[in-house]
Amino acid sequence: MSDDPIDVLIIGAGASGAAVAWSLMDTRMHIVCMEQGGVPDSGRFPSTGLDWEARRAGDHHISPNRRGWPEDYPVNDDHSPIKVANYNGVGGGTVLYAAHFPRFHPSDFRVRTLDGVADDWPVDYETLEPFFAENDRMMGVAGLAGDPAYPPGKTPPMPPIPMGRSGRRLAEAFNTLGWHWWPCDLAIATEAYDGRAPCINLGACLSGCAQGAKGSVDVTYWPHAQRGGVEMRTSCRVREIAVDENDMATGVVYFDEKGVERFQAAHVLILAANGVGTPRVLLNSVSKAFPEGLANRSGLVGKNLMFHPYAAIQGVFDDPLDGYKGAHKSILSQEFYETDPQRGFVRGYTFETSRGMGPAATVLAGLEWGEVPLGDGHHAAARKLMNRVTSLAAICEDLPEEHNRVSLDPDLVDSNGIPAPRISYTLSENSRAMLDHACEKGREIMTAAGARKVFTTSPIPMAGWHLLGTARMGTDPERSVVNEWGRSHDVRNLFIVDGSIFVTSGGVNPTSTLQAMSLYIADQIKRRLTNLFD
Repeated sequence: MSDDPIDVLIIGAGASGAAVAWSLMDTRMHIVCMEQGGVPDSGRFPSTGLDWEARRAGDHHISPNRRGWPEDYPVNDDHSPIKVANYNGVGGGTVLYAAHFPRFHPSDFRVRTLDGVADDWPVDYETLEPFFAENDRMMGVAGLAGDPAYPPGKTPPMPPIPMGRSGRRLAEAFNTLGWHWWPCDLAIATEAYDGRAPCINLGACLSGCAQGAKGSVDVTYWPHAQRGGVEMRTSCRVREIAVDENDMATGVVYFDEKGVERFQAAHVLILAANGVGTPRVLLNSVSKAFPEGLANRSGLVGKNLMFHPYAAIQGVFDDPLDGYKGAHKSILSQEFYETDPQRGFVRGYTFETSRGMGPAATVLAGLEWGEVPLGDGHHAAARKLMNRVTSLAAICEDLPEEHNRVSLDPDLVDSNGIPAPRISYTLSENSRAMLDHACEKGREIMTAAGARKVFTTSPIPMAGWHLLGTARMGTDPERSVVNEWGRSHDVRNLFIVDGSIFVTSGGVNPTSTLQAMSLYIADQIKRRLTNLFD
């Protein structure tokens, strides 16, 4: 047991933990980040071998339940049509993400005002804009300025990823229909940048970038933060946060790499463990003052879980496209992003392209679609289908509903005996209508692009990689868990910076906004250092 307190303890070394650590390093405080996983070894990523598809389905699967590494914790998501995806290690989910990097729109922060649903955020796009720009620089974002879907001034530091054949084919279809499209913002280096080599089109972005071109925070923020004095402790699994009689956090109880229970005292605690991991820690931190879990006097910790329900629209073409080679994403469309009452649902979604599939995925899809037989003709049919499939994904805004929640499972535990999270989630009627609309419009796009067949999946079951809303931000302590600058209403030295503080989910990938929020909260902490606990 350690009685020597550090200044700041960050729990989680993913996208938000890395950003807040880097920003706070210039305070010269003693900052420690605890991460339950280890440092990724790019030399062992699936993309270093020809069996990368098999390994994506096994030891590098996005589901912790399938992957089953010692640092993973199990998740009971039997009561959800969307399954949780995460990565437990330095870099967090950015190690396995596609690096798609759109920002929230200004409207996403004013949902209640504009559409009469959910709640408005206590911050707005204009407040976050300088932090978006700073994060783009740190992550190394490639893109094209001038997207009319956003306010002027968004200028990525690198030129965009090439569209490729599939991107161009779908862009022409969007033009035919008169719908918005734009090259994706991607946290992927298109030129030498901050010590990272440019993308070489391996095409295995979702299983870890061995090239180092993809902006995962283990190669962007963390090298700078550690050179600036931030201490990283890996293989440290936090069980609970302790508090004193004054409702102040005193430190964490955790298990080290040998499974030994330890205590680390700290003056400031920052949770950055994602929208499932953070409520898990809080709900497990039970005391006399907080019998329902730490920072949970509102009763909202774990509630209002938001995924992004995804629809997949896949087109089969007669002529060859790119296959899987190249960055996973190339263009997007936000034609259906804002509310239109005539559609039968509120809010909207983004279409994002997926370039293609590898050989194994192509054959498995072909078997499912009846395009590839078993036995005679198998290989000929597989060759005919290879490089002739491209996809659209519709990322649909999920509205907060209290019955969608993370709780502690009464039976399932991790390898240290800590209760595992249990997911209870149902699709709303609004989400179902949005998914149906996306499939219909996706078919129109694929048909306009010349696809001879179109297949849809809605929702995609293994698409729970955006974990949001379970410790929401707000000014009213009765209706939120943290205040407008990320500090717990109940525990004055506890901050949360990950996706759990999101008030709404938007209709885009959240990493850019999540990190901008982390930088904003870090800036607020630095501005208030002399009266941080008042």
